[in-house]
Amino acid sequence: MANSKKKIVREGNIFTDVFEYGSPPHNYYSKNYGVAYCDDSLAIVKNIKSDSINLILTSPPFALTRKKEYGNKSAEEYVDWFLSFAREFWRILTSDGSLVVDLGGAYIPGIPSKSVYQYELLVRLCKELNFFLAQEFFHYNPARLPTPAEWVTVRRIRVKDSINVVWWLSKSPFPKADNRKVLKPYSESMKQLLKNGYKATLRPSGHDISSKFSKNNNGAIPPNLLELANTESNSSYLRLCKKNNIKPHPARFPKDFAQFFINFLTDEGDVVLDPFAGSNTTGFVAEQLFRRWIAVEIRKEYLEGSKFRFDDQDQLQLGKKSA
Repeated sequence: MANSKKKIVREGNIFTDVFEYGSPPHNYYSKNYGVAYCDDSLAIVKNIKSDSINLILTSPPFALTRKKEYGNKSAEEYVDWFLSFAREFWRILTSDGSLVVDLGGAYIPGIPSKSVYQYELLVRLCKELNFFLAQEFFHYNPARLPTPAEWVTVRRIRVKDSINVVWWLSKSPFPKADNRKVLKPYSESMKQLLKNGYKATLRPSGHDISSKFSKNNNGAIPPNLLELANTESNSSYLRLCKKNNIKPHPARFPKDFAQFFINFLTDEGDVVLDPFAGSNTTGFVAEQLFRRWIAVEIRKEYLEGSKFRFDDQDQLQLGKKSA
């Protein structure tokens, strides 16, 4: 099955069912299952057929007080800016497709109070564009540095921000999803319960939960708090960026973040889009999981560096082929 997919991609026909007028010219690079474009993402998205994308997974530039090198809007203009993309996202998603957006917080300039732009965006996505909020997630990075420094480390009147909100949105109330594909390993205590059995007791609520511990489901259902430390320091991506004098993307999300949602919300062969690809973690993980993918990033240097994510993978595939 995998070999037949590779053949389709190499013949350039992977996206005949996705792009309205054939694949856009001048892709920056391609792999077995996907392509990366250095372009304005709205221009690329407008060339995608309606009802053709299974998952849009992205971490767009956040609405931050200070301007960053990768480009970001202020909180005041952010919501309208993002909605211009979201209208197209609604159109191109399949009826059971999902939009997953990872958003960092922002403080109001000069005072220790938070902007509510993420929530304003959520309300407008649901009220104006008719997205459903399938579930909210919280992306917790325990390794994040104490920020904002003025309020956290200087005046000591706030604690450090360590969580991004993640909106999982869908076109219908029943998007494709299967939590059995993202189960967590059982705790040692749960393993003992499964091994020794559980003596039935009635909970204070009146519920009898004895049946919950009688079956091994091969793992525990994960919570909507994703604890993912972004501590990448010696990956091939960073080493090769340094070796080739290319500055890595400064706001990468961890591989496990993309892996969780791609496994949870798609099947092999589905199409995953990241319209703000950055260092293309989404495309890299989709390639590993045999999903077709489209990555769009307007900054050439970020896409150039993103090629290095695939180097180890390409060498592995080359070795298998020669063997």
